[in-house]
Amino acid sequence: MFERFHRDARQAVILAQENARRLRHRSVGTEHLLLGLLQQPGTLSARVLGRHGLDHDRAYRAVVRLVPRRPGDALDADALESIGIDLSAIREKVEAAFGPGALDREPVTTRRGLLSGRHTPFDPRAKKTLELSLREAMHLRHKHIADGHILLGLLRGGGGLACRVIADADIDPASLRQEIVTELP
Repeated sequence: MFERFHRDARQAVILAQENARRLRHRSVGTEHLLLGLLQQPGTLSARVLGRHGLDHDRAYRAVVRLVPRRPGDALDADALESIGIDLSAIREKVEAAFGPGALDREPVTTRRGLLSGRHTPFDPRAKKTLELSLREAMHLRHKHIADGHILLGLLRGGGGLACRVIADADIDPASLRQEIVTELP
């Protein structure tokens, strides 16, 4: 399916994974796909959502507010700071050496030992969204999947945190869908 993805759609998926790692979430959900779409300002999805007042920063803040932190995250940071360890400086140095999100990955245990996993899995709703984006493209008789098709897949799925972020921004899903369909090339 990914061979049909346009460059902007592929980039949205990559950015979704990066957002999930940055937020320290164990899987990529619909909210991360939405953030990935919004992180590319020149794309159709970002432009249309931006006209309705939803940009990456606003959506990111909404996701942070809606998804509870894992227990102990703040406590661990506070404990280290109390003994003079600056986590932000350490994170900056590690990410400079090993790439963004290097500290955010959950280790994976296998029979052979401990491995550091770079792959962040997609949750069932996010997988369904990507499948629905293919169906949207086929329904519109498009031979490729663009970022707009991913947004249509999010809307068609009708659930998940992405739809809640969109609804909380007072955006009508039906009118948003119509705008995207009208503007898709």
